Amino acid sequence: MLPEHLYIHVPFCARRCIYCDFAVEATRTPPTGEWVWAVSREMRLLAEEQDWGAPLPLDTIYLGGGTPSVLAPGDLAALAEELRDMVVWDPATVEWTCEANPESFTPRLARAWREIGVNRISLGAQTFHEPSLRWMGRLHGPEGPSRAMEIARDAGFARVSIDLIFGLPARLGRSWEADLDRALALEPDHISLYGLTAEEGAPLGRRVAEGRERMPVEGRYAREYLRAHERLTAAGFEHYEVSNFARPGEASRHNRAYWTNRSYVGLGPGAHGYLPPLRRWNTRDWHAYRNRLQAGSLPVDGSERVGPEEAAVEEVWLTLRTAEGRAWTSSSSTENELGRRWIDLGWAVETEAGFRLSAEGWLRLDALAVEMARAAEQETVGARRG
Repeated sequence: MLPEHLYIHVPFCARRCIYCDFAVEATRTPPTGEWVWAVSREMRLLAEEQDWGAPLPLDTIYLGGGTPSVLAPGDLAALAEELRDMVVWDPATVEWTCEANPESFTPRLARAWREIGVNRISLGAQTFHEPSLRWMGRLHGPEGPSRAMEIARDAGFARVSIDLIFGLPARLGRSWEADLDRALALEPDHISLYGLTAEEGAPLGRRVAEGRERMPVEGRYAREYLRAHERLTAAGFEHYEVSNFARPGEASRHNRAYWTNRSYVGLGPGAHGYLPPLRRWNTRDWHAYRNRLQAGSLPVDGSERVGPEEAAVEEVWLTLRTAEGRAWTSSSSTENELGRRWIDLGWAVETEAGFRLSAEGWLRLDALAVEMARAAEQETVGARRG
């Protein structure tokens, strides 16, 4: 299966946010020219290793970060030119997304991206509350997302997504209701929600471990998630995946590729790729990544082979996280029983062909996926013994 989806990681940020555990290089002078060379070099080495022979036909392209909007206006055009003999896409049908921070998303950059074919923008708003923005380490003010949305629309972007973070510490005084109001007032086509987490490698994780910061109680996290579900679906958004809402027809095709276990290429520091049955990931450090490529080797940091059992577990988790859900099956009475029990508990709703998790169920996604995977495994073992 040739990959039709390409993820490219831009590791540079002006500052690391308090919650960030991504592969990020905090710098005021990002070496974006070196990055263009390194990413194109990685793609060339990968194409040679896989012996693809012809350029890969892409359905989606996604630039994430880090902060892709720190790129100079001509950088993305230069990268596209470098990749031209290794990947191809139809400008009329490709979904090409670039993430952007409001403070670095300029009219000039927006026009440059639109001219080379980018057709979807994902804005990292996170919140509109100034004290919370300062606490996070965000560099845009409360009006930043509004200015960025205006820039995107003026440049001709018909598809714009907004990211928000819920579950902030209560002491910050952020009103989740007000943030939802502000986000909806910008009339985005897509909204992604992320619950605040204290990752071990992030500044917030260290503060929590040292007792200098306290995470909000679990009930606050659940209340804000369920309130967002109510507000956004009432406003016409489809809650099509555990963290994502879209106007009809505006769901992210690139993200759907991940959730349907499609093959994809990942380029850049810390990027993950999946070329079945092998999943692998790059070294996270920008300097180590660049140096490996300068030495003529792929910057792979680790890999795992996804066997039939692992694939079965992943399939359960991936289908439970989307609105399509799971179909009733004639081969697993245990799975059907679990689905019906979850419906009775309000954690799932019945569909024409089976069931899908409700918003209340998505709050329990990991636990329910483990429960179903274990039940399916036990049923398989029992059938073999019988």
